[in-house]
Amino acid sequence: MSFALITTRHFERRARKFLRKHPDLRPILRDTLDELSRDPFRPKLKLPPLSGKPAGVQSVSLTYSYRLTLLLKITEQEIVLLDLGTHDEVYR
Repeated sequence: MSFALITTRHFERRARKFLRKHPDLRPILRDTLDELSRDPFRPKLKLPPLSGKPAGVQSVSLTYSYRLTLLLKITEQEIVLLDLGTHDEVYR
């Protein structure tokens, strides 16, 4: 079973800006999105639920050194990508 990745306008703007600033992380983002679409419940992705956010919203780190995170909401067979950025940007 694979999951469809659904983007929001906000996510698309943030991703374009993020990739302009960090083009070297493009392969990491692509690999993470591929893994999410194959199986978002893989232990490697470490998807902790976030407190203080809407129900079902989780995050996944892209890199530790940059503290970049990707917010997502998992529905039945879709993953809705909500935000992308540094730890401080995403959790404001």
